[in-house]
Amino acid sequence: MAKADKEVWVEAPVEKIFGYIHEPSNWPEFWPSLVEIKDIQSLPNGGHSGRWVYKMVGMRFEGTAECTQIVPHRFFVVETKGGITSTIAWTFRSWKNKTRVTLTIEYKVPIPLLGKLAEAIIQKMNEHEGDLIMANLQTRFMIANH
Repeated sequence: MAKADKEVWVEAPVEKIFGYIHEPSNWPEFWPSLVEIKDIQSLPNGGHSGRWVYKMVGMRFEGTAECTQIVPHRFFVVETKGGITSTIAWTFRSWKNKTRVTLTIEYKVPIPLLGKLAEAIIQKMNEHEGDLIMANLQTRFMIANH
């Protein structure tokens, strides 16, 4: 499995940023290649499940997602299945009126036929995607605070 780790400080209290990111319907706002989240349902553990549509290297992938672990205002983990299998972990640490947000994604590259070169290209693209996700979160909360 490939892995991407991203971290950013966001100028917002942990309750606000956690609440925003934990709501799956918000994800397409800050995750550029995530086309859609639908059929969202609340789970007994306080998380959500739903269906997603994602575009990578011009290809469309669909699948399901389920929050498997959650500690409010600290972390949550989402497992995806279908076109892309992944584990998405969000961690939040509060300091004064800021929140350090960490995103760790472990995923299986869904295109085995294209080989190692394609895998390396996809990993580089996903690294860039992770940078965009974090920059989008910073910008969203910078605008919301002004």
